[in-house]
Amino acid sequence: MTLDWVPATERSDLLADPVARAVGEIDGVRVTEIDPELADTAAFCERYGVPLDASANCVVVAAKRGGETRYAACMVLATMRADVNGVVRRHLDARKASFAPMAQAVELTGMEYGGITPVGLPDDWPILVDTAVAEHPEVIIGSGVRRSKLALSGAALASLKSAYVMSLAN
Repeated sequence: MTLDWVPATERSDLLADPVARAVGEIDGVRVTEIDPELADTAAFCERYGVPLDASANCVVVAAKRGGETRYAACMVLATMRADVNGVVRRHLDARKASFAPMAQAVELTGMEYGGITPVGLPDDWPILVDTAVAEHPEVIIGSGVRRSKLALSGAALASLKSAYVMSLAN
């Protein structure tokens, strides 16, 4: 099966509402419709012939310190793992950092689990973009829904308003 990429601004029906509102501010974002049963990265890459290192995952992190919880998103290539308990926790100046519970991530982002993307996240959320993602000419990421994917340059992700480029691997 092949992927039919079109400018994301032309197919807002394939985007979660917060993504549709934000995507116009980013140059060169494309979207393609996929089988929602294949939204998980490994299944998507295998079925559509996309290399794992061309796909980036968005991980929502809950960082806690002094009874306060703050949220952030981490963007890493599908071949990597973010060091949530080390690098991410220290950057967020938290005593504890962990993956946000699924229901909480869905509620706070307005996106579907398995489709959460940094495009359209709340303005006060830091977006930690791994250096390998930022340097990638084009990465495939979620669209806010499970039935589509976005393609954009790593530089475009790194230019998001609240993005910080850093090495997220341990």
